[in-house]
Amino acid sequence: MKLEDLEQQTRHEATVHSNERVTSESAEAEVRELVLDIDSDDFDIAPGQSIGVVTPGPHDLGHDEHFRLYSIADMPDANGSGKTRVTIAVRRVSYIDDYSGERFDGISSNYLCDRKPGDAVTITGPYGYAFEVPDDHGANLILIGAGTGIAPFRAFIKHIYREIGDWTGKVRLFYGANTGLELFYMNEERDDFALYYDEETFEAFQALSPRPNWTDPVAWDYCLEARSEEILNMLDQPDTYVYVAGLEPVRDELNKVFANMLGSEERWARRQAELAAGGRWTELLY
Repeated sequence: MKLEDLEQQTRHEATVHSNERVTSESAEAEVRELVLDIDSDDFDIAPGQSIGVVTPGPHDLGHDEHFRLYSIADMPDANGSGKTRVTIAVRRVSYIDDYSGERFDGISSNYLCDRKPGDAVTITGPYGYAFEVPDDHGANLILIGAGTGIAPFRAFIKHIYREIGDWTGKVRLFYGANTGLELFYMNEERDDFALYYDEETFEAFQALSPRPNWTDPVAWDYCLEARSEEILNMLDQPDTYVYVAGLEPVRDELNKVFANMLGSEERWARRQAELAAGGRWTELLY
């Protein structure tokens, strides 16, 4: 579906229930968790789906509205009035224009990060299932989340272990960030994934930049290659699914790591093509 088609979907009004920073105050990256109460009676959403957020304008580029998709970061719930309550994770974004050197604030991210409890937000959706739960509960899952790409996996894993409950396949979560301060849902103040550390099938690993002040990339090589034997063994099995979420640069970073693990770019390209063709390699990159 094209972006303009997504924007034209039925709109719903939502009210901000809470807006909480989930990265450390000393972290350069500001990530906030917004909990939204959907005012519609007929809004049904499930883990793995997304909502669209409409940011009113006018905006600098001349458009009246701005549209952005956000993955659901927790299991949908009901508020005290029986309305659907959803959670999204939003990173406050700014960027520098390559030509002018001028700094611009991300439209949707800053709009949402500045919302206060009680504020209204217009949303659309829900949309798609980026990451579908395999029918076989013995399937293996390799989940790779970079930055806010961890958000959909939080809901995904909670769904597997709380609602399905009999998952026997391996679940391996790899979470990448520039520094430990930028981790959320897996830090000292709030480690949501600790709820599943005692599950025999679940393990989680952090991939951090070795020199964050030098803007080195996230150390996917150290994190993944240290477990290459298990990962390659899992990839050889027909019931293993790989789900990747985060910013687009993670695609090139992972391609380098997997190519090194398999011995060449050609071998990895063939393997990835096979996985994708079988619906066993899915990316949600933005």
